[in-house]
Amino acid sequence: MNLRNPREYCENLLWIRTKKQTLTKLRFNDAQNNLYDVIRRQAAQGKPIRLIVLKGRQEGISTVTEALMFQDTVTRRNVKTLIVAHESTATANLFKMNKLFYDSLPSGAQPMRKNSNAKELVFENPAKDARAKRRRPGLRSSIRCQTAGKGGVGRSDTLTNVHISEYAFWPKNKDELLLGIMQAVPDEPDTMVVIESTANGYDHFKRLWDDAVSGVNEWTPVFLPWYLEPGYRKSVPEGTVWDEEEERLRRDFGLDDEQLMWRRWCIKANCGNDPDMFRQEYPNTPDEAFLLSGDGYFDNDALAVQRMHAPEPKAVGWFDFPETAEMGDIPRDWRFRERARGGIRIWHHPEKGVPYVLGGDTAGEGSDRFTAHVLDNRTGAQVAELQMPLSEIQYARQIYCLGRYYNDALVAVEINHSTYPEVKLEEWHYPKLYQRERFDTYKNRMVPSLGWVTSTKTRPQMLAALHTVMEEAPELVVSAWTLGEMITFVYDENRKPQAATGEHDDLVIAAAIAHSVRGQQRYSVQEDAADRKHWTADMWADWRRADAETKKRLESEWRRSTQ
Repeated sequence: MNLRNPREYCENLLWIRTKKQTLTKLRFNDAQNNLYDVIRRQAAQGKPIRLIVLKGRQEGISTVTEALMFQDTVTRRNVKTLIVAHESTATANLFKMNKLFYDSLPSGAQPMRKNSNAKELVFENPAKDARAKRRRPGLRSSIRCQTAGKGGVGRSDTLTNVHISEYAFWPKNKDELLLGIMQAVPDEPDTMVVIESTANGYDHFKRLWDDAVSGVNEWTPVFLPWYLEPGYRKSVPEGTVWDEEEERLRRDFGLDDEQLMWRRWCIKANCGNDPDMFRQEYPNTPDEAFLLSGDGYFDNDALAVQRMHAPEPKAVGWFDFPETAEMGDIPRDWRFRERARGGIRIWHHPEKGVPYVLGGDTAGEGSDRFTAHVLDNRTGAQVAELQMPLSEIQYARQIYCLGRYYNDALVAVEINHSTYPEVKLEEWHYPKLYQRERFDTYKNRMVPSLGWVTSTKTRPQMLAALHTVMEEAPELVVSAWTLGEMITFVYDENRKPQAATGEHDDLVIAAAIAHSVRGQQRYSVQEDAADRKHWTADMWADWRRADAETKKRLESEWRRSTQ
């Protein structure tokens, strides 16, 4: 047997205590196999292993993480492994697991170990004779178990492996504790850090997870749904009838009758008959795991499934243009260029003559992100979006180019927090800007003004328009990023819909604006002169007499008649 082969070592030499308090050899289950495969892929690529694991309860993730780190520590010299749990009882249990691993090893596989305190295993020669220790020092490796918030965790060490257990339940300063630990781990290929946890609302674990999914940090996200655990099954009594929700779960996740029966039992027995509690403790999707501190404005169950199947953008990048002589000049000779971390995501490139609408939300009230939602006005389907950090001039330039790229789309940019992007678009003579009416106290009448204003009157209307879209035609929104913000868009204690604490709603607002201003853009493909060569004299006469709405209808009818 190869002691340095992690799976071979763990499944042949390590013993664990079962839920029934009996001892058995460790055998990887489906969830453990999934995690192990991710670890081996990263190791094969020569990367430091950095995983963040969102899991259901009792799937064996802590066990397999402990086993793999134990194997590395007792088969290699100078390895320091740190295990940090959320509470003292969990720390004691994880230490007992490692002690059982060691005590169950055949004597020939047990490295030398010296006596140490109650929460540490030190693998080196226990002899007091200095000469003997120099001749046979042992591995000089160690496993230490600590509780988060108790003492200076990890700060004085150089660590090889770190297991962060149930991170979502660490103390409130968990981000500071994690920062201190990570400073002690070298950025080397033979190091491994695993953060694993069930969800606990919207906290630093959730932010780490979201950033990992978005690819903006160095953590690799691993989601392990509850139904990977083979023990989560119950026999089905004859005549059992499944409700609509259970049939949906069967359809969406491929659950069988025994899994559905276990879910039904668990909700009643372990979750206080609360399906929302089951979703947090035993999630089907990552979005289900993070319960909100408020009622969702949208249908979150449907959104979670839709987001899971959301298509990847066809292109991601920025609009580039040569540096202009003066700061703030109009962008010229612009071109879309793909960039791995660009702020513009495109699902459908523009088609000739198709009308598009762009809704934009500027940063403000704690948000540092500018956004835009671009839709095809024939159908309302999303074709692109923009999401970027601070810089108003950069935002104005990207909006200008994005709108021009999409056939001079109708652009409606919110001006509540800043008028600068709108002013620049006007200054650059952008060809189609949204107009609203406002009352001019000097002229004592309504006058046209540019830019979208979100007010106590327009906000409920724009959100209602987007809510209707998501009820009647949710497929029109394709962005996983926008769908994610919709999931965290909740009613607060005053029944005002807004982003949950610590979350964003910039993409939601941009989408709502876009759907609210569609009436100022045409709904049909625009034909150029060459396209109208087939028109008869009667058609031209009708066209000249028609008003704008009639022209749209005639154009559509004549186009269908020639197809």
